[in-house]
Amino acid sequence: MADQPPQSPYEPESSSPAPPPAAAAGLPAPPPAPPPVPMPSAAGVSETRAPIMALRTEVGKVVVGQDGTLSGLVAALLVRGHVLLEGVPGVAKTLIVKAVAAALSLDFGRVQFTPDLMPSDVLGQTIYEQGKGTFSFRPGPVFTNLMLADEINRTPPKTQAALLEVMEERQVSLGGQTRPLPDPFIVVATQNPVEYEGTYPLPEAQLDRFLFKLQVGYPNADQETEVLRRHDAGLNPHDVSEAGVQAVASAADLTRARVEVDAMRVEDPILHYIVALARATRDSPSLALGVSPRGAAALLHASKAWAWLAGRPYVTPDEVKAVAKPALRHRVQLRPETELEGVTADSVLDAILSSVPAPR
Repeated sequence: MADQPPQSPYEPESSSPAPPPAAAAGLPAPPPAPPPVPMPSAAGVSETRAPIMALRTEVGKVVVGQDGTLSGLVAALLVRGHVLLEGVPGVAKTLIVKAVAAALSLDFGRVQFTPDLMPSDVLGQTIYEQGKGTFSFRPGPVFTNLMLADEINRTPPKTQAALLEVMEERQVSLGGQTRPLPDPFIVVATQNPVEYEGTYPLPEAQLDRFLFKLQVGYPNADQETEVLRRHDAGLNPHDVSEAGVQAVASAADLTRARVEVDAMRVEDPILHYIVALARATRDSPSLALGVSPRGAAALLHASKAWAWLAGRPYVTPDEVKAVAKPALRHRVQLRPETELEGVTADSVLDAILSSVPAPR
């Protein structure tokens, strides 16, 4: 970011008018996942942003047609947010997470959530070493930078609850001791649609700890043809390094980017707009549960990350609108009678975004 960023359009006018904001990020089709951020020209990419923006090209070596999902994952990493990926099996949910970890040179851990999984299988456990006559802690797979909780809704609530402290406070408390997790640390969980057999819906308290819920859909016909072409050429989706994915950024690059995102300028009109959207969900007759203050804060942080990725020095209503559905769809709960009528959380949020006036 420049030392003297352009003046925000939500500040009083000064002697030097603010330049027009960059073009808003376009929505992909279909739009459930966050829209892909347009790749700026080489001249417009700062030294801090260049490694982060290079992720799309690198991950694209193994993943086709999931630009929105990738953009959402990168935005979440920038603001230390966790991500819930929902989609049917076989749409590259696991592959895209592995590729992002490899391109960022982050430690990667995967846990396959099953009905018999125990909390100790995720967090670790204290074991007695007979030769030494002492107890020692054996860390679980959660002690990593990027943890993939695969099919998280196939494990019972007892094991799901083991992640509550991990996701909120980034620490594990066992045996009277609190152990911090590595930094960076985020959880990316995948789940099958809840109507599938053998699934346990995630409780509201856990859903609220995810920054985004991204719906991963099917690729279009051309993209699916390209997937088959790559498989025909010998692509091994289980080994991203063999497919040519290399580290183009590091944890240090991510830390520098986070500093810039944290410093993003957010003016009062934008804060009022975010609060108005959150309060509108609480007053909606279609919803039994609206967005909490934590959800409003999540929308704020997501908007800052989205503005940074788009090259803006401040947040505008365009960024808030772009990330509103991924950041809020899992934080609201439909009334049973509304759900029976075929109404979805996204359609309610669309109506709210249309009715709440945005600052000009």
